[in-house]
Amino acid sequence: MSWIYVMFDLPTNSKVERKEATKFRSYLLDRGFQMAQYSIYLRFTKSREVANTHISRVKSAWPGKGRLHIITITDQQYANAHIIVGENREYRTKKPDLISFF
Repeated sequence: MSWIYVMFDLPTNSKVERKEATKFRSYLLDRGFQMAQYSIYLRFTKSREVANTHISRVKSAWPGKGRLHIITITDQQYANAHIIVGENREYRTKKPDLISFF
């Protein structure tokens, strides 16, 4: 089990660039990523193979401008993270419940 962090800095100087950045953010949200900060999104995956699939898809969706960083960490490493949140904010993203079908 692991977490994928997608961090990016996309140019937004023109209307076209803003549209591309919005499209990329929407892509991440539509694929199950959650926003941790404005340009940092994360997603829980059940295996390294699933994480690699998501990473490949994110790379393909990236507009090709700016910077893109993708990091994977284990569930244990995520559990050890220090996440400090001020008032009126959501708290740590919890691992989603996995559903098994038999």
